[in-house]
Amino acid sequence: MRNMWLSVAAFASLRFVAGWLLVLPIWCGQCLSAEGPVEGADGPRTFYVDSETGQDSGDGQSPEQAWRSLDRVNSAELKPGDTVRFKCGGTWRGSLIPASGDEAASVTYTSFGQGPKPTILGSLPRNGPEDWVKVGENIWATLPMEYQLDEQLLDLQNSKWNRHQEAGAQVELTHVEDPAGGFLHIVCTESGSATNHVQLWGPALAVEKGACLLLTFRARSSKPFRFPGFGILQGNSPWTRFAKSGPADRLVGADWETYQVVFDVSESSKAGRLHISLGGLLPTGAVFDFQPASVHAATPNIADPLTVDVGNLIFDGGAVCGWKKWSIDDLAKPYDYYYDGSSQRVYLYCEAVPPSRHQSIELALARHVINQGGKHHVVYDGLAVMYGAAHGFGGGGTHHLVIRNCDLGFIGGAHQFTRPDGKPVRFGNAIEFWGAAHDNLVEGCRIWEVYDAALTNQGRGPDSKQINITYCNNLISNSEYSFEYWNNPETAVTENIRFINNTCVNAGRGWAHEQRPDRNGSHLMFYTNTAATSGIEVKYNIFYDHSDWGSRYSNGWQVLPEMDYNLWFSQTGVMVYWFRDKIAGFDAYRQATGLDTHSQFADPRFVDAARGDYRLGPDSRARTLRPDDGPVGAEMLSQSAASTHIARPPR
Repeated sequence: MRNMWLSVAAFASLRFVAGWLLVLPIWCGQCLSAEGPVEGADGPRTFYVDSETGQDSGDGQSPEQAWRSLDRVNSAELKPGDTVRFKCGGTWRGSLIPASGDEAASVTYTSFGQGPKPTILGSLPRNGPEDWVKVGENIWATLPMEYQLDEQLLDLQNSKWNRHQEAGAQVELTHVEDPAGGFLHIVCTESGSATNHVQLWGPALAVEKGACLLLTFRARSSKPFRFPGFGILQGNSPWTRFAKSGPADRLVGADWETYQVVFDVSESSKAGRLHISLGGLLPTGAVFDFQPASVHAATPNIADPLTVDVGNLIFDGGAVCGWKKWSIDDLAKPYDYYYDGSSQRVYLYCEAVPPSRHQSIELALARHVINQGGKHHVVYDGLAVMYGAAHGFGGGGTHHLVIRNCDLGFIGGAHQFTRPDGKPVRFGNAIEFWGAAHDNLVEGCRIWEVYDAALTNQGRGPDSKQINITYCNNLISNSEYSFEYWNNPETAVTENIRFINNTCVNAGRGWAHEQRPDRNGSHLMFYTNTAATSGIEVKYNIFYDHSDWGSRYSNGWQVLPEMDYNLWFSQTGVMVYWFRDKIAGFDAYRQATGLDTHSQFADPRFVDAARGDYRLGPDSRARTLRPDDGPVGAEMLSQSAASTHIARPPR
């Protein structure tokens, strides 16, 4: 295999002109040859996917018979040992939903051919002048949405609903019979502080991925509030979300009114249930009457409607990003934008029709690009996962996953929930292992421009057992947090979490930092952790430049991570936010915490950090910091700079 230098953005269909450039060695052999026999039906099989010339009607078992779409891949009945190969240089939009393998053999998703890594985009384009209409002075909007009602799928009149409450929240639910139609009568004594504290669970509804559904209901409330919308969820752990609607288009007030919401169905299911999260949203003391009517199939007037929140606008491959606002009235300067869930439109401040200023405008959607909840024994190798406003790889209850040699960029920023004080909360991690997760590995990946954490495992609940998770040899840049961890409550378990030989640069320097209400740029974000904890190891890493703190610790920690042989350097921020104390100096940090005994604070002397070349220079202390005099940081960056050639990215 030939060793080549390519920029991270050398994707065939994307133009990358962001303010920082990342250059790394990649092996062209990652895009493997399609030659070789395909096993028979009783053995492992190989399937090929080509976004340009493939046909979903083919059998997929040769490049000539390649499939074309993600939908065809997601619907395939894959078996342990099977491999799916995406053609290098190809681009797909949507979410990949992997199949699980077993203890004997994993299911593998990788590549074939030559060229840039195959790219899966979690965004929709709005590149043409016909995609925008002027609606005010310097205000442009995507096209208005209209829906035609089709077949009724579910009659919700007199349907039965159950309530769930936790964390001190308290509501009373009564089914009221009325000549005008039955309804739910809900008295809220205590709303709680998080959306999951009050939940309503309704009837089952089978859904097909990609379907458009419209739910009609009536409602009134003694105290006005914004109805948050519906989900269609698995009724037990891991609570997989199959579909989600936007919020109601106006406040629920004292008089009966009719509302309609549209679902985005991200995953097929025969066992999902209608679900509403009201904790912290339904006002304490409110009396809320809710009368669901029906669910219909619907046909939109736009082929690719914006059915979920738009968490970021990416212009020209990252040269500029949008600045998310929460009402049209807040749009005051170029690139301010607002997503209106009720009308499913984006409003953008721009002095001319946006495509006249930019060749590429990508609208990142609030979906996981790789939606792997509940999956196990899966290998991902050599894929590019870009422009998703939820997580890049997301989902709970995973185990025996390998994410290797993947690129992830411009991830996160979607609206997660609104706090009781009315302040919205956004989210989005590049790779997240939620809740019960074990025996997972992330290695050799390149991750940049992430709203929250580049890498994280986190959980909440007695079943949250996070065991044997390793992150090694990754390059992380321009994320709010390079690594985030927390797990609760006391009955949760954390064992053997290893963050080793990673190069982490520019924490808190990404597109999202200035937009955040809680600017918190740090390489290591260790929030409240009350889980029974052992074996967290943070060693042999480079942590270079942070806006706020090198690391931050919150409450509950009884057993600290084992941290040593790391190279730290930053000319801004402080070394650690140690529970309640901010400690600026490196020696004071080590003395106060007892951590990083053999670590050093020194400039790693990258070849050219300003141009994004994070290979180690010949005089870097990182080359001999390990106890065996070996290098720290991502191993792929430790080779001699004199023997490589850096290719400038296309303009």
